[in-house]
Amino acid sequence: MDIDKLLQDLLASYKLISTGDIPNIPLYMDQVTTFMDRHMSPRNNNDEHVLTKTMINNYAKNDLLPAPEKKKYSKEHIIMLIFIYYFKNVMSINDIKTVLDPISLEYFNGISDSLTLEDIYEEIAASLHTQMPKIKEDIIAMKEHSETAFADTESGRQEFLRTLTLICMLSFDVYAKKQLIESIVNEISAAAEPSEESDKAKEKEKKKTEKKEGKEHKEKKEKDAD
Repeated sequence: MDIDKLLQDLLASYKLISTGDIPNIPLYMDQVTTFMDRHMSPRNNNDEHVLTKTMINNYAKNDLLPAPEKKKYSKEHIIMLIFIYYFKNVMSINDIKTVLDPISLEYFNGISDSLTLEDIYEEIAASLHTQMPKIKEDIIAMKEHSETAFADTESGRQEFLRTLTLICMLSFDVYAKKQLIESIVNEISAAAEPSEESDKAKEKEKKKTEKKEGKEHKEKKEKDAD
C-alpha cells in the first residue's frame, strides 16, 4: 500500500474554494449543486454529489442556512454551504447551528458595518492554507512511527499490523480533535444561554406591560363613556 501517494493525492485535492471563484450573481438550486460538485472533490470516485438538493433544503429547514431569495442562492449562501460541508463531518446539526448562528445573524447580507461574510471566509481560508504543511508533517510523522511498530513480527503480518497502527493513530487524532471541538461548542452554547434567557425575560416583561397598558386604556375608555 502506497501511503505516501494516498497522502499526496489527498492533500492535493483539498483546496478551499476561492471567493473569486464564487459567482457574484444569485444561482438556482441546480446551479448551486453543479458549482459545488465542480469545485469540491467528493471523497470517493462514484457519482455521489458533494451536496444534494435534499441536503440543502434540510439545512434551510433546520436554520443552518438562510432561506433563498426567490429560489436563488447568493454568494453568501455558497460560503455558508462550504462551512456546513466541512462541519457536517465532525459536528452534529445542533452544534453546526450554534457555530454558524452568530455569523448568520451578524454578517449575512452585509448586516455588519465592519466585516462581511466574504471577509471572514477569506481570513479563515488563509489561516487554513498556512496550516496545510503542518498537517502533512503530522501525518508523515505518524506514518514513520507506525513503520517501526511490530519489529519482531513475521513479515507476512507485519505490513497489516503497521497499517492498523497508522489507522489507530489517525483515528485517535481525529477523536481527540472532535472532542475538543465539542467542548468548545458547548462553551459557546453555554455563553449564549444567559443572553437568550434575558431576551425571553424582556419579551415576557414587554407582553406584561402591553397587557397592563391595554387594561388601563380599556378602563379609561369605559370611564370616559360614563
